[in-house]
Amino acid sequence: MKPSAHQPAQKKGGEPQSARIEKPIYGGAFLARPEGKAVFVPFALPGEQVRVRIVEEKRAYATAELEEIIISVPERIEPACRHFGVCGGCDYQHADYVTQLAFKQAILRETLERGGVRAPEEIAVLDASPWAYRNRIRLAFDAAGNPGYRSRRSHAIVPIAECPIAAPLLVQAAWAAAEIARHGTLRPAEISLFCDAAETALLASIVTTSPARARFDPFIQEFCERIPALQGAELATEDRAKRQPRTVAQWGQPALNYRAAGFDYRVGHGAFFQVNRWLVDALIERVTAGHRGALAWDLFAGVGLFARRLAASFASVVAVESAPAATASLAHNLSGTTGEAVASDTLAFLRRRKAERPGVIVVDPPRTGLGPEITTLLAEIAAPMLVYVSCDPATLTRDLRALLASGYAIESLALADLFPQTFHLETVVQLRRS
Repeated sequence: MKPSAHQPAQKKGGEPQSARIEKPIYGGAFLARPEGKAVFVPFALPGEQVRVRIVEEKRAYATAELEEIIISVPERIEPACRHFGVCGGCDYQHADYVTQLAFKQAILRETLERGGVRAPEEIAVLDASPWAYRNRIRLAFDAAGNPGYRSRRSHAIVPIAECPIAAPLLVQAAWAAAEIARHGTLRPAEISLFCDAAETALLASIVTTSPARARFDPFIQEFCERIPALQGAELATEDRAKRQPRTVAQWGQPALNYRAAGFDYRVGHGAFFQVNRWLVDALIERVTAGHRGALAWDLFAGVGLFARRLAASFASVVAVESAPAATASLAHNLSGTTGEAVASDTLAFLRRRKAERPGVIVVDPPRTGLGPEITTLLAEIAAPMLVYVSCDPATLTRDLRALLASGYAIESLALADLFPQTFHLETVVQLRRS
């Protein structure tokens, strides 16, 4: 059996060799050992006999491309997207969803235990529909003005005709922007689109490589006529040095209201908000349920996704966020509650307030995790309960090892599948001070 037509043309390398696929690994590939050496193969499945071609050789491992499936397994399915394999967005569309969840549970457990953290016997799973879940996408435009994602193996743009993992409104809006640009004078280089869960409100951020303020108004006027859900847009220019784009024009509202877990959240342009519109409520519930008391801290708070809910059950909540794109929304979302928004770097905040002892601390750091300084300060503060929301199992494992050594114990562990069809996984760990 030849690989799916959705896969890209193979790079030239050595002679093809037969291999049996053993297991999934973090990053989207699958492990084989055709001659005893670890070889990472995308788009395969455990138990399959395949023919692969090595495309990159390292001392400890090699990377290969799948050339032929000799014996397939029942878990293999036809990908739902015609761009799968060429586009760099998805990794697992060739596997049924039950199998995808099993991959992620196995990867999470192995990563923890290999790093010296014993995983609980039960790993709970939060999951929902694996399609049309994304409330945010970012696309680039190719030389012909077609919107697309970056290629799997390069920075080349892959024009898209569909994106089954995105809310339909987002794809519709991307195509509308492309059509307007083709007969207008504004030439976007990139566009970021964010919608609410119901697809009734949309924000757009358009990046160009040259000042185009005068061309923005007619572009947005037509965009709004085509996409009535558009509530706000901004235009930013990016110089050739690829520094942070600078906003030069705005239209409409600077933020939209996002209904989640019974609350209305204000989310501004560029502010972080969880991307899976089907699982936001369940994630909030998993992180905050059952916690109440005098004081809670929400570190790396974003727009206050968890802090807003905690404010309903704590006498005082302190939410800490350093990103300028999120701090205004955070303050708005905690206005009139028991919550206080603090615009600060988390490490600096902990150094200032380490004499305090909240009942619960929630941490939701970026992919780099907490790091040794923050985990040391958290160990000194010794809150009775610590909830760690992680988007990277390797940095989670590193941080857990330090926290467990300081006296915490894992009370529960949950895998939140916020990114179906991809290798990415979110983890929620409840830690209790022993």
